[in-house]
Amino acid sequence: MTSTRLNRCGWVSDDPLYQKYHDEQWGRPVIDSKELFAKLCLDGQQAGLSWITILKKQANYEAAFHDFEPTKIIQMDEQEIAACLQNPGIVRNKLKVASIIKNAHGYLNIEKRQRFSDFIWQFTDGKTIINEWEDFKEAPTFTAESKAMSKALKKEGFSFVGETICYAFMQAVGIVNDHVTSCHCYEETRSLARR
Repeated sequence: MTSTRLNRCGWVSDDPLYQKYHDEQWGRPVIDSKELFAKLCLDGQQAGLSWITILKKQANYEAAFHDFEPTKIIQMDEQEIAACLQNPGIVRNKLKVASIIKNAHGYLNIEKRQRFSDFIWQFTDGKTIINEWEDFKEAPTFTAESKAMSKALKKEGFSFVGETICYAFMQAVGIVNDHVTSCHCYEETRSLARR
């Protein structure tokens, strides 16, 4: 049971789903390629929206896009894509729906050469960047590493992967530890950091 009395990062609301996500997922290193792919796609969907909006729709995205299995996504036909654009459970934006399919193609092309996980973690040499913010507002919205990741992903055909989205993704999957030092998750995520 998630308690509201725990000291959390300042961006977390009173929403139990948001608290659970913060407490159990955000900032913990992810090394599974398909999990990274799914998270990157979902982070792209939040462009112009809040993350909680996408978090609440995550199960609907998983259902609509074959649990983010890239080989199945690239086989989606026009009928399936049209159904996505009518699906109230996801963000019905033509470019955002198309981006997941484009990203699946990019993922599979990268996987022919190297693990997607290795590709994603290369921008920090496979290590977690551990920050020590006292206030979540101190954290940047992008860094040299997120700019490099964005550029490399775009070169591979990905979309909705700008430098800000890439930084939010890096925070979420533990490439960067941006839990504030007073957060109850800080020490735990620091101990989980890749070194």
